[in-house]
Amino acid sequence: MSLKNKKILIVVGGGISAYKALDLIRLLKKNNVDVKTILTKSGKEFVTPLSITTLTKNKTFEDIFDKNSEAEIDHIALSRWADLIIVLPTTANFMTKLSIGKAEDLATTVLLASNKDILLVPAMNVRMWLHKATQNNFKILQDYGYNFIGPEKGEMACGEYGEGKMSSPRQIYSYLKNYFVEKNLVKNKNFKALVTTGPTREYLDPVRYISNESSGKQGYEVALALEKLGIKTKLIAGPSNLISSKNLKIKKIISAKQMMNEVKKSLPVDIAVCAAAVSDFKPVNKSKNKIKKKETNFDNLQLEKNPDILDYLSKSNKARPKIVVGFSAETENVIQNSKKKIKEK
Repeated sequence: MSLKNKKILIVVGGGISAYKALDLIRLLKKNNVDVKTILTKSGKEFVTPLSITTLTKNKTFEDIFDKNSEAEIDHIALSRWADLIIVLPTTANFMTKLSIGKAEDLATTVLLASNKDILLVPAMNVRMWLHKATQNNFKILQDYGYNFIGPEKGEMACGEYGEGKMSSPRQIYSYLKNYFVEKNLVKNKNFKALVTTGPTREYLDPVRYISNESSGKQGYEVALALEKLGIKTKLIAGPSNLISSKNLKIKKIISAKQMMNEVKKSLPVDIAVCAAAVSDFKPVNKSKNKIKKKETNFDNLQLEKNPDILDYLSKSNKARPKIVVGFSAETENVIQNSKKKIKEK
């Protein structure tokens, strides 16, 4: 995949690895990428505007209040111009600013106002990276929709060894090639996808239910991947700890019946991925009050089958998605049982 004519905005952060931004710019320009840069105040301690401008052949932006850019608002114009924004290096301090939505200078304001994907390239001491505060910010930023490459394990400028070393310009360049390949995979931007994930709960009474240990993570990652490809994706999730991200909204349900109803409302779609661990059975009767163990004989507990969502999607003629993907959880004869399900669906 050629990066020719792609537009990339690089935010140069304040870390010893900032000098690697020059190597990345040189590599991008060699492959006909149009590069613009924002040099942060702390980044200026490591590289100069002159060295960046010489390589990019473009102005190096520094100040949000630039007297020479009165005709346009830089923090909006720059974010709209780029196909992708890279923050390199992304320090622990910069991650903290982004996690709380701070907009105190041109760099943070551009990122907060951006409608484009943002790639963060962390670089810091191993203890700083592994600190609970940094790891918490890492999770928050992922939930916001930020992308990450690295950090890598290796020897650092401080002499210590571990996870925290910035990914090399070559690694970043390879990431960019794969990123734009994925972006171009889906030519039809009107594609729609439906993903189900997580467990369902079938209540016996107000406090007890039949369920399973599904976390919902697999379906969540599938939905995120589809969304990144430019496919409008709806995620229907059973009870879980999943959090809606910047680019993905989640419709939460509890029972199999609710999931089936939500699936029907979501049709038609082009792709359906059924990753949910739907309870196969539900109680025939649900008690309005908590069942007392001394007053009930559970030998008489009656169950009935829940609706088969995957079967419905596979056999629904007019509303059937072009692509239907299902998952099979088995404890024995895994391949045989899975093949049988494929034939039945």
